[in-house]
Amino acid sequence: MKFSAHVRNLYWTFAALGLAFSAPVLAQPTTSLIANGNFETDADGNQWPDGWGTLQDASYGVEDGNHFLRLTSPEAGKTVLMYVPVNIPAGTKALELTWRQRVSNLKVGKNSWFDARIMMNFKDVVGGTQINPSPAAPNARSNSNGWEEKSTKFIVPEGAKVLEFMPTLFQVETGTYDLDDIVIKPTDATELEAAANAKKITDDAQKAKQAQAQQDNAAKLLEQNGGLLMANGDFEADKDGDAWPDGWGKLDGRATYETEDGNHFLRLKSTKVGEMVMMYRPIDIPASVKAIELSFRMRTTNLKPGAQPWFDARIMMNFKDMMNGKQLDPSPSPPYTRGDTKGWVTRTQKFLVPEGARLLEFMPSLFQVESGTLDLDDISFKPTDAELLKIEADKAAITRAYLNLAPEAPQTAKWPEELHVKGNQIVNKSGKNVWLQGVNIASLEWSVKGESVLRATQVSIDDWKSNIIRLPVSSEYWFGKGAEDSGTAYRKLVDDLIILAANRGAYTMLDLHHFGAPRARDVDFWKDAATRYKNNSNVIFDLFNEPHSVPWNVWRDGGFVADKNAPADEDNFLSDEEKALKAKGYHSVGMQRLVDTVRETGAKNIVVVGGLDWAYDLSGIEKGFALNDKGGNGIMYSTHVYPWKSNWQNAIMPVAAKYPIMVGEVGANTKKMTWLPAEQQEDAATWVPKMLGFIQKHKLNWTGFSFHPAASPIMITGWDFTPTPEWGTPAKRALAGEQFPYLGMR
Repeated sequence: MKFSAHVRNLYWTFAALGLAFSAPVLAQPTTSLIANGNFETDADGNQWPDGWGTLQDASYGVEDGNHFLRLTSPEAGKTVLMYVPVNIPAGTKALELTWRQRVSNLKVGKNSWFDARIMMNFKDVVGGTQINPSPAAPNARSNSNGWEEKSTKFIVPEGAKVLEFMPTLFQVETGTYDLDDIVIKPTDATELEAAANAKKITDDAQKAKQAQAQQDNAAKLLEQNGGLLMANGDFEADKDGDAWPDGWGKLDGRATYETEDGNHFLRLKSTKVGEMVMMYRPIDIPASVKAIELSFRMRTTNLKPGAQPWFDARIMMNFKDMMNGKQLDPSPSPPYTRGDTKGWVTRTQKFLVPEGARLLEFMPSLFQVESGTLDLDDISFKPTDAELLKIEADKAAITRAYLNLAPEAPQTAKWPEELHVKGNQIVNKSGKNVWLQGVNIASLEWSVKGESVLRATQVSIDDWKSNIIRLPVSSEYWFGKGAEDSGTAYRKLVDDLIILAANRGAYTMLDLHHFGAPRARDVDFWKDAATRYKNNSNVIFDLFNEPHSVPWNVWRDGGFVADKNAPADEDNFLSDEEKALKAKGYHSVGMQRLVDTVRETGAKNIVVVGGLDWAYDLSGIEKGFALNDKGGNGIMYSTHVYPWKSNWQNAIMPVAAKYPIMVGEVGANTKKMTWLPAEQQEDAATWVPKMLGFIQKHKLNWTGFSFHPAASPIMITGWDFTPTPEWGTPAKRALAGEQFPYLGMR
């Protein structure tokens, strides 16, 4: 059992309470490294031994003129710990500890280490890094027959400069622990080292024997289980009739054995906010097994994840070395879900077994969730083809190396000229018309680190010939929600992306990826972001991703936004706070306020403003709801067009005659969106060429959605950036200059 984290917490707790823990001065180097170990010196007359910090549950005892230290347990389960850091002279290779102790009225706690003991840790400095191995803790689990003489010797590990000396009543029920005549002094290490080496040889031989026996047994079980590494993964076996599946440990009411229609399964349930609910099962791995395939069925209900990205329903797994219990990397990636599965779903995963790994820790968990239930069934671990996985792993490593593109230094001589609006066109400082065409670099709206965004930006410009990227971002990540650095790394990544694009002569459209109607938090974002990029000639501001469900006067001027309960695609991006606001209604500041906010910072950058109906409908602009731009380079109006949007003639074209248009999101896949009836969505094969021909006919600016293999409609099949045939391929051809025939409007 290791106590370092617990002891460290106790130490800093004591320090916070103002208790004194100064390292005793080496009074007599040849006698003891710990000063006043006999507790006889009280030079200041404060009725407490000099050099020992005060502790509420410690007292200064005296019997027949002899002084000693007494620790007393005040209540069941409380740890009473005296902390003294002891400096170790340079060159010391071993220490000897001698002391007298008396234990009385001791009733130990429920665990084997809940007793009277002297804990010790080696550190590089006081309060610094622990250096292993720590000395074994001398302990007592019963009362002594009066005072007893004790001693122990131990080796000082390389780099250790401080010994934390901590006599303790460790979570006992009751007890008194008296200590006296404590001496710590250097001693000869020769015999200790010889004994340690001999013990290590014996221990290693024993461990190797046990490991071999365990491996042999694992091979037999693999054969007995029909090629499976773990028995009773379907939870049907209960041979002892105890209403619990054989081979599975119990979990204090947070795990239950359930039955539905005669089928048995395991259920984990969170009983309070933030608790860890975890089932643990070790799986022995035969030496012949080099790769494993995991498959299982799962069902989650009422799942509300916690504050961190990994506080969800997940299956954690670690490989261990059977010889030393050391964790071996890489561990398998944990399958997880952050929402309800809407019934049973099947998951599969394959992973390599690291060299030397002979144990797999299997830990299905509700990891500090707010609430939720995780049901598991038909869990199967079986050997699989390692060579194929190695090839795939090598490919993945090559891909990771390729995707790990380093940021670039600004090369301002290559940056594109500042843009401004002229009629319904975009022109640069030289007066030349600029037709903006590119892609959406997705993931920073849902991932604080992004997913291959630098490489995706580079490929979209260099290979796909984009001259603009649309970059969706989250204001929560921007301001550092859940991050220790208050968003510094996230903002730096956005900077790096803007520089990468600018170095290639391309523009970045910074998209605040929010939905509904703008609120005060959106004003805060643009105060900060516009100030940051107001001198960047290559940055355009897309003020608000997809406005919807408000009248045009509220869209422009703000006002109360009523309760809207209908589910939509936006729900995947909403925080808990945003969902609550959506349910209750909220006050919108209006789009004009966002434009004004940008201009108040001194930023002249072109702003992009989406219409209603999730930024599709621009008809209100022509009906008196156009925005005013005070002192800026102009406004582009944005429309998001997908295969279920119709009436392009009235929704877009009247505004396109007077203002520049940005088709900020556009695209289609063969696989249609599941949240809309299929009959409402035109097939990609007919819709995509018609849409591209429409865009090119009217020279509308556009950024295809999305340059990410998992954010539909996808333009690429994977991180090798192969274009999807129905959308990515024609879009890439259009970006390269190929003209599509105009086939009319929809």
